[in-house]
Amino acid sequence: MSAAAPKSADSPSLEPSCRDTAAHALSIVRDGVITGEGPTTKGRVHFSRSLDVDDTAWCTRILTATAVNDQPVSRTEAEVLFEINEAATERTDGGRFDDLLAKAVAHYAASASGLKVPPRSVALSADTEIESWAPSYASKVNSEMLEWIAGQMRGKRHNNRRLMAMVATFLGATALPLAGQLPNVFDIGM
Repeated sequence: MSAAAPKSADSPSLEPSCRDTAAHALSIVRDGVITGEGPTTKGRVHFSRSLDVDDTAWCTRILTATAVNDQPVSRTEAEVLFEINEAATERTDGGRFDDLLAKAVAHYAASASGLKVPPRSVALSADTEIESWAPSYASKVNSEMLEWIAGQMRGKRHNNRRLMAMVATFLGATALPLAGQLPNVFDIGM
């Protein structure tokens, strides 16, 4: 996380008390990415439609706040992260947001499929490899979750290679029947 980004305590509306308020706080980050203005961009130059290390630090801090750390990432939180991903046409965070998005989506999908997930502070950490905890085969992930992920990725201008690689792993040999049910959903391009 960047030292330049102010602590959430400076912006109480960005300190989540539950997954709903975390999703709301992420929407404030999204709005800052889109407009270049707002509480998450104060005190620094921020261009509209750009995502930098401070924006990613805000997302990480919100997603790993004490109040939500032991709960799985919610669908709403993951959807707002997809919105941030789509809004950011310029990126200067060294790929950290892509990593965070892939891990948050995997955290949500695994949990919603009934699988045990580690606390967010572990699962979403830049130091934790996603392969150390995320399911490695689609047979472990609910097909509805795979369809939801595919729907979020379909037709987007910014492709997250980390997320696409994770989905490709989900759609391994054990999921060939599922892959046939989702024609033209994934253009892995790898």
